Amino acid sequence: MRSPALSRRDLLRGSVAMAAYGLASRPLQTLGLAPSADETVIPWLDVQPKGRAMLAWQDLNSWETPVESLYEVSHYGRPKVDPATWRLDVGGMVRKPLSLTLADLQKRTTHHFHATLECGGNGAGIGFMGAIGNMRWTGTPLAPLLREAGLLKRAREVVFVGADEKSEKIRDQEVVQRFARSLSLEHARQPEVHLAWALNGKPLDPVHGAPVRLVVPGWYGIAWVKWLTRIDVIDRRFMGKWMAREYVTLRGNPLPDGSTDWRETSVCTMNVKSIAARAVRRPDGSVRITGAAWSDGTPLRRVEVRIDDGPWLPATLARKPSAARHTWTLWHIDWPKPTPGDHTVVSRAIDEDGREQPPAEAAPIKNKKTYWEANQQWPRRIRIEGP
Repeated sequence: MRSPALSRRDLLRGSVAMAAYGLASRPLQTLGLAPSADETVIPWLDVQPKGRAMLAWQDLNSWETPVESLYEVSHYGRPKVDPATWRLDVGGMVRKPLSLTLADLQKRTTHHFHATLECGGNGAGIGFMGAIGNMRWTGTPLAPLLREAGLLKRAREVVFVGADEKSEKIRDQEVVQRFARSLSLEHARQPEVHLAWALNGKPLDPVHGAPVRLVVPGWYGIAWVKWLTRIDVIDRRFMGKWMAREYVTLRGNPLPDGSTDWRETSVCTMNVKSIAARAVRRPDGSVRITGAAWSDGTPLRRVEVRIDDGPWLPATLARKPSAARHTWTLWHIDWPKPTPGDHTVVSRAIDEDGREQPPAEAAPIKNKKTYWEANQQWPRRIRIEGP
């Protein structure tokens, strides 16, 4: 795997990603991913179905996910946007409305950085457990653009509007709606939020939001608005369909009196999560299990792995630079003397705030009535052949 050569200017402007480039270009064996000639990949028994663009965990062989393996979800179809005539309008509660071309954006401060993109429904079932990718983005930070526009004192929220649209019935009224999501001013002005025009070193393609999409590291992909055309600063809560009626998690919270508080929350920041990706039989008969873990950017405290009904054992985490905090962390554990037969392998991640990836039978998952935010532990089944 190679990273493209960077000019000195690129290195200075994109310094937050320099160390991440180094990690992406390390030999795969040092990351516990690519087997050597005398090692054999053991296939999982719970095989992911094929047929759509999705990360196949069994085939994971790089820290950076190829674009062709990145999932795609759109809700109002895929609009046709001409980059030559495209403009981004910034208005609302601002003193100086802006209208920018793609060339205007590309003249601004440019960063190259890695961030993990995960669908809010990833993990809801075996057929949708690869809706995630660890990608390299190129774009300009949003915060300076908002400062340039001049926020009014009443500004409270920033709405991002895409080019994709559809007629919707709202309160018995048929109206044309464009896909839109919002961030509070606090979140919108975080330094990691960017307007991106390139993915893995190449211009965004129409599937992934060309010519420009929003990138919100640490948030589920629903917040990463594609085909971005407008940014509106408003003075109140935004309650569009994809904020208030869809991508809303319904979860029951038990109360002391035995009743349940059924609470709806918007799908926003990513939950702590991990998965076992590959298993490799080594020449000495041992098995190395490799996987990935991620969160909303909160550093991981540890990843643990359990085989069958055995104890939870600590996995070894691959080191990554602090600038890559919104990326996944690769991990591995060695199983020295696997016995022949069918086994179950499961991992759990715990972040520095003490948030722990729950089992499927735990209340946060069992009491969840919608499929989004499915961060439960995912047991993988494996068959060990005899010597």
